[in-house]
Amino acid sequence: MAQTEPVATQTENLQQLITRARYVLFDFDGPICRVFAGHSADGVARGLVDWLDGQDTGHLLTEEERRTTDPWDVFRAVGRRRPGSELVAALEERLTQEELRAVRSALPTAHADPLVRTWAATGARLAVTTNNSPLAVRRYLEARGLNNRFEHVYGRTPDPGLLKPHPHCLQQALAAFGADPSDVLMLGDSAPDVEAAMRAGVAFLGYARNDRKEKELREAGAEHIVCSLLEVVQPLKR
Repeated sequence: MAQTEPVATQTENLQQLITRARYVLFDFDGPICRVFAGHSADGVARGLVDWLDGQDTGHLLTEEERRTTDPWDVFRAVGRRRPGSELVAALEERLTQEELRAVRSALPTAHADPLVRTWAATGARLAVTTNNSPLAVRRYLEARGLNNRFEHVYGRTPDPGLLKPHPHCLQQALAAFGADPSDVLMLGDSAPDVEAAMRAGVAFLGYARNDRKEKELREAGAEHIVCSLLEVVQPLKR
């Protein structure tokens, strides 16, 4: 039977992971806020499908893709079939506009605002690395008074092939900071986040707001997971 680490050792390892990070890369939707709390993602996905139908390009989607509740599934599918096209660029712009609407009613993640301020106050340098639109991220951060805590925001481009789990946005942040990956920690809440961190060679801390998220993160290979961001704030204040 495999031996598990004592709780005290797990806690110490988590504290070291948090406090030694010189650069921190935040995913946006999850660790900072719930983007679609008041503007449902499934409604956005349906809207994108309807728009494609209006352009006589709905045939690019399979029946399963037409029923998806994830807007990124629609974006990826069209990107695979019309790579680099004006259609993909227009679809990305529509998704950006939907996210700009969504962040007006986004629900802040508990303890996220103080975590950002506390981490920045310790001297760590922060960036957002996300599949969301960087315009929407900046809009949200400005509204929360957090914009000046993040030096960089790297998000979705018109190329769906660069969405996480591709490490593109993480690599952009590392290059902008001039950071050694060994000094970097990513905070994310999904399997693509875990894979992107692995591919970029940076440490990963998972945030799981429920059992389903924790299971997803563990199955993806995340070793360190917190169920509340308060668990991250506390070591930084010691």
